[in-house]
Amino acid sequence: MSVMRTKSIEQSIKETDDPDYALKKSLSWLDLTVFGIGVIIGAGIFTFTGKAAQAYGGPAIVISFVIAAVVCALAALCYAEFASTVPVSGSAYTFSYASLGELVAWIIGWDLLLELALGAGVVSQGWSHYANLLLNTMGITLPDVLAPQSKTNPGGQFNLLAFLLIAVLTALVAWGIKESMRVNLVLVGIKLFIVLFVIVAGLAYVKTANYHPFIPPAKPGAPGQGITQPLIQAMLGFTPTTYGLGGIFAGASIVFFAYIGFDVVATTAEEAKNPQRDLPIGILASLVICTILYVAVAFVITGMVKYNKIDPDAALATAFKDVGKSGFATIVSCGAVAGLTTVVMTLIIGATRVLFAMCRDWLLPRGLGRTNPKTGTPVRITIFVGLAVAFIGAYVGNHIDLEEMVNIGTLAAFTLVSIAVPILRHKRPDLPRAFRVPWSPVLPTLAALASLYLMLNLSIETWIRFLVWMALGFVVYFSYGYRKSRLARRAEEERVPSLTRT
Repeated sequence: MSVMRTKSIEQSIKETDDPDYALKKSLSWLDLTVFGIGVIIGAGIFTFTGKAAQAYGGPAIVISFVIAAVVCALAALCYAEFASTVPVSGSAYTFSYASLGELVAWIIGWDLLLELALGAGVVSQGWSHYANLLLNTMGITLPDVLAPQSKTNPGGQFNLLAFLLIAVLTALVAWGIKESMRVNLVLVGIKLFIVLFVIVAGLAYVKTANYHPFIPPAKPGAPGQGITQPLIQAMLGFTPTTYGLGGIFAGASIVFFAYIGFDVVATTAEEAKNPQRDLPIGILASLVICTILYVAVAFVITGMVKYNKIDPDAALATAFKDVGKSGFATIVSCGAVAGLTTVVMTLIIGATRVLFAMCRDWLLPRGLGRTNPKTGTPVRITIFVGLAVAFIGAYVGNHIDLEEMVNIGTLAAFTLVSIAVPILRHKRPDLPRAFRVPWSPVLPTLAALASLYLMLNLSIETWIRFLVWMALGFVVYFSYGYRKSRLARRAEEERVPSLTRT
């Protein structure tokens, strides 16, 4: 009864045939690429560009985006190899179960739930700011207590708009994955049009003076004192600063949130028609496309408005207002509403698929994971995740800044997945791999180290919250999952216990 017991690839794949836990295979490489773009392009462009430029990097936030993209690219290669080798729902959780053992798989699964559920809640709040702007232009004003909390409305207590968004999307995700993807395709098309519109239209209002200094001089950062300072500064005795070189790397740790999404593509592996070919294409193509657009938008916005005057809540729309183009701002707000909708939806899908995989392994109550025969989706899990995300987006996010919690959860998963690639190659060199990470184990090691470095740039407060969450996960695992898991019931590769047995 070891906590490091592993589940073979063959067993993981065999379990996908159980009719009570079968997902529809209906996604092509185009669906997966659009899915990736849908979740990646969102909060990073519409909200975090302005926030990070104002507080961390200035115009040099462009460099921060590039640094974050490089780290993601290294991790994306590792995800692509795993996803094409182990085409089973669950993403990093499933990968680690086959290579690093059950305890590590649980840690990653618990970690991914943090990343995806919190991410959906955080982005729903960004969506609500843009939606509220649109309502205001139509003469509709919500009561302060129900409106999104902001500098101009510190009294917001319950974010009604975020709650309604999550409720609608939860129903759509429960209805069916293909139906969700059709809606996603339309919204991604609108979002890409708006992003390109911002780049092209914004270039006409760029003032080169706003790029000077491109890297603002470092200065003591009041927010970086005590437990709010980055862990690496506390460890090495650095003086907390904003801007400068330190601000660029701190900014990279923040805008990293903008790239969460390509790993969500891997959670749909079981629903891909040809996962060995389609998953690597979907993961890598979506990351490349989004990186190019991110850098372009960051460059334009910091050229339109001086970095210290950027609105951190709705940077793109207010940038056009600041140059006297309120009509353009309305167009951007419409695009942001459409764009952020896809992000919330795909993060909800990702969270449900990870939780589904954990239930199918009996690490969590297995009855929760059964799929509905009509929709082919885990309806119970979807409703459960929707309620949790709604609570986070409508209430918790008004009182706690959650962006860094999402980042640390994602980076922890990246680190462990990168380590797992050479381990699985050593343990199972016989497995067919449609995609292979080049220069292994060097490149996976670099991916793990780069992810760890960005984690160290996050605040001590974030680390404390993360460790508390992981401690809670250990309590759940050792009180339930360790005893109840399928491997604990001595499952054999050729004789898997019935999933429906009570």
